[in-house]
Amino acid sequence: MMDRKEQEQIARFPLNTSRFLEGIAGSGKTTIGTDRLHWLLESGVPANEILILVPQRTLGIPYGNVLSDPNLPPGGQANILTMGGLAQRMTHLFWPMIAASAGFSHPEKPPIFLTLETAQYYMARIVNPLLDQGYFENIHVDRNRLISQILDNLNKAAGVGFSHLQIGERLDAALTTDVSQKHVFQHVQECASRFREMCLQNQLLDFSLQLEILTNHLWHSFIFREYLHKTYRHLIYDNIEEDIPMAHDLVREWLPHFESALLIADLDGGFRQFLGADPVSGFSLRDECNEVIPITGSQLVPSGLLRVQRSLSAAIFREDTHPPANLRHWLVESHAPFYPELVNGVCVEVQRLVSEENVPPGSIVILSPFLSDSLHFTVSSSLDEFNIPNHTLRPSRSLRDEPAVQCIFTLAILAHPNWGLQVNRPDLATAFLMAVDGLDPVRADLAVRILMRGAASQDFSSFDQVNIDKQQRITFSLGNRIEELRSWIMEYRERAPDTLDVFISRLFGEILSREGFRFHRDFNAAAVTARLVESIQKFRRAVNIKDFPGPGDFETEYIRMIQSGILAAQSIPAWEDLDADSVLIAPAHTYLMSNRPVRIQFWLDIGSRGWSERLFQPLTHPVVLSRSWSNNQKWTDQHERDYSQQSLDRLISGLIRRCSQRIYACAVGVDEQGNEQRGDLILAISSLLRSMQDSEEISDV
Repeated sequence: MMDRKEQEQIARFPLNTSRFLEGIAGSGKTTIGTDRLHWLLESGVPANEILILVPQRTLGIPYGNVLSDPNLPPGGQANILTMGGLAQRMTHLFWPMIAASAGFSHPEKPPIFLTLETAQYYMARIVNPLLDQGYFENIHVDRNRLISQILDNLNKAAGVGFSHLQIGERLDAALTTDVSQKHVFQHVQECASRFREMCLQNQLLDFSLQLEILTNHLWHSFIFREYLHKTYRHLIYDNIEEDIPMAHDLVREWLPHFESALLIADLDGGFRQFLGADPVSGFSLRDECNEVIPITGSQLVPSGLLRVQRSLSAAIFREDTHPPANLRHWLVESHAPFYPELVNGVCVEVQRLVSEENVPPGSIVILSPFLSDSLHFTVSSSLDEFNIPNHTLRPSRSLRDEPAVQCIFTLAILAHPNWGLQVNRPDLATAFLMAVDGLDPVRADLAVRILMRGAASQDFSSFDQVNIDKQQRITFSLGNRIEELRSWIMEYRERAPDTLDVFISRLFGEILSREGFRFHRDFNAAAVTARLVESIQKFRRAVNIKDFPGPGDFETEYIRMIQSGILAAQSIPAWEDLDADSVLIAPAHTYLMSNRPVRIQFWLDIGSRGWSERLFQPLTHPVVLSRSWSNNQKWTDQHERDYSQQSLDRLISGLIRRCSQRIYACAVGVDEQGNEQRGDLILAISSLLRSMQDSEEISDV
């Protein structure tokens, strides 16, 4: 195991050198990367000459923490970018030079960069009319998931390096076994091609088009490359195994032009392969560096847990395994017949760990393959009953599914009768329930029935005008808070309307965040509100505001878009909250990409097939659209089985190597849907425990 002095020594290598670090998670690689950044800055290297590349913005947070140190030498700011971020920055800078050659219809107009949300919005304009014509009629998947899969195909094509015109052909060649299904991938191709044409006609740049401009146009420009070489002199490239092949290709050509470079790879990585990550391509950069330094051991994981990891990997692949004698010390298995008992048992154990073993809440994570709303609510509510602080990380969760957003939208519609939208009683009752602290569903419903003047009215009476008996049923305290909210909305109606983002900011700051309202103590609702405001501002930048000439047209279109259920764009503040001392509740893959070590992990529902099986995505495929796949192959059941085993092994190894004390493997007899659980993970753990029991019996004999 490497100590801090050795880590600092590795980080302080001379200029005109490139180093490649590789090791397991927890071996201290990112610490060496941050040490390198610190050393470069202290050595007098101008900060703006340092480029820190990461495959996902959240993985750059440790480097951002270094740059926020007030004791650093004065100067510019180092650049923490993804390859997509670099593509966007360079496209904006060199737009006049490449817009015409890239095929844009109006190169004289500025580019409009699309987020995940706005890309889905524009793709829906292409897909929705075609769905009405019968496209994808045999595909039983949510409309927004269908749209996101087509966008994912475009992203994978750009990340791997093949033309977007080959998407349908590649999918059809590998996945079509029934002639009657061939039209499905033709429809996929048509949607992708139409979307790309729309982008070129309207200066819209989604992620895939930004990458293509970087690789096919900017990269071949002498002026552009000279600018890059002079601007960025030092490179730190972390988690290269989680990046796309196109990024590795560019770095391979770029590497000789850096004065120094540090490349860092996780031997167990590749968790983002479903998004196009290619560990094989990433590790090929090893041969381009002057030195390769393996980082052995783990700064975090005890040897006993590493032995559990190796034994569990063997069990996953159904190989002979010899579990450690003290297996149950590291891996605690528990069973419950139904989910409520399972969750209650987990929360009781969390409370015991915090109170009796003095484990900080921030050193505990509760993980599952998927985190449904019901599971999240049950776990979070149970922890709240024990006064255990907790927070949730679900980055792909739609804003529509956030109660805070529904509350804000209802109040916004109520405050803007000129929009022509109606608020019904159930929606207003839910908004009151979310907004007013201490209000329960019965009183919320009662207040709405008493105060609203019609079944779908925009006006509702003052609480002061309600007769005394009904006021007492609601209580004067709660009634006064409802009246405060009503008065604020009525006073707002008398003024000139604000833009939606300004309205929400004022609603939050002047009412919802005050004491007596739920947002005052609900930090998650506050974070969701900030995400909503940011989303509105980005949507405004992405659309032509002239397309919404009427009062409220823009606002109603945005609300309609969010209520359709599009996936939310990534929010960095949500990941930065991971430093809080509270129990994290998250999907397993999301936790892995946070790269956060903990002492205790709870694996919920180990019998679920979701631990190993990939999501149902009939219109895309992470392997078929990868660089490693041969176009003349057919994807078979054996391929699927091998992929599931490898994915499960990668996932479990990654989890264990981010744990320092104990893992609780929690099984439930019947899942949320009432199905018996027989997934690969529970089979592997059961096999491991049987092997240990057999060994103990032989030893006793």
